[in-house]
Amino acid sequence: MRVTSRLFQSCRITLFTREHCGLCTQARSVLSDVWDKRPFAFTETDIIKPEAKGWRDLYEFDVPVIHISKAEQPAEDPKLSSKAVKLMHRFTPEEVKAKMDLVEKS
Repeated sequence: MRVTSRLFQSCRITLFTREHCGLCTQARSVLSDVWDKRPFAFTETDIIKPEAKGWRDLYEFDVPVIHISKAEQPAEDPKLSSKAVKLMHRFTPEEVKAKMDLVEKS
């Protein structure tokens, strides 16, 4: 029963990345491991693309970055990034799941 309720309250993870980023490749692998055990909605934003200028201004030297939010919340907004539940650079599946727990409880 708990698994079913978790699917209805699922999280969304947004990965901020760029091409040719080794740490971003590792981050995708970590997120894949998490997804295998605990599915979530996923969005990826390449901060180098022109339409992502606001994110590039914030994270140009910090990718990979993930924001974790409830799936039903509005899309991520660079102006609200300071309030985001996030992890940066290197993170483990356990750290991602802990942040997902935090978001689901809020």
